[in-house]
Amino acid sequence: MTTRQTRPGTVLFVTGTGTEVGKTAVTAAVAALAPSVAVLKPGQTGIAPGEPGDAEEVGRLAGPHVTLRELARYPEPLAPETAARRSGLPPLTAAATAEAVAALAADHDLVLVEGAGGLLVRYNQAGETLADMATATAALGLEVRVLLVAAAGLGTLNTTTLTAEALRTRGLSTLGVVIGSWPATPDLATRCNLADLPTAAGAPLLGALPHGAPDSDAFAALAEAALAPALGGAWDAGEFAAEHA
Repeated sequence: MTTRQTRPGTVLFVTGTGTEVGKTAVTAAVAALAPSVAVLKPGQTGIAPGEPGDAEEVGRLAGPHVTLRELARYPEPLAPETAARRSGLPPLTAAATAEAVAALAADHDLVLVEGAGGLLVRYNQAGETLADMATATAALGLEVRVLLVAAAGLGTLNTTTLTAEALRTRGLSTLGVVIGSWPATPDLATRCNLADLPTAAGAPLLGALPHGAPDSDAFAALAEAALAPALGGAWDAGEFAAEHA
């Protein structure tokens, strides 16, 4: 296993260019390759009490060595602020999330924080987002970076560019971009995106998880083959692009 390029206490916020782009699978893949890791899901929507959510899915895929924590869940599959308001349950705040991250970072080399939907989805009526949670965490003195999970095909360059611009505007550093679900038979636009996504993100391409990765019986081996050395794997962006030229 390749040594990752992170320092003890690193916090990596995992956000997507939208919903259903593979954030949970990517979070699990990174966690599977980290020896000392905690995964925090601040807000989970569309899940009833007692049902397994994204954090549990990460644990199922990555293994029992991962510390899992969820701060709030709301039953309706809506944006966190809307779901909290409709349920009458307390909304999340950036400050509370940052405190939870800091507590996990005290005991783990890496903390992964998986957002809901895209970067600027609202978590409360004050309009706080995952970006605000990352900023609040950095204000506590922790090393904070963002991992951007993108779709593979046509349209992803625009959403990736918009998300990257929002991160830069807020002074947040993007570690890289990972394609959350790489199709078995990529079309021309998808293949071209291998070269164009790093430009759109302003950060390197750090992996491409194959479509259906969560169903793999050998998930850790798959993660190592699908993620770059910066995330603990052995994937090479140049070689992958050449295979799909």
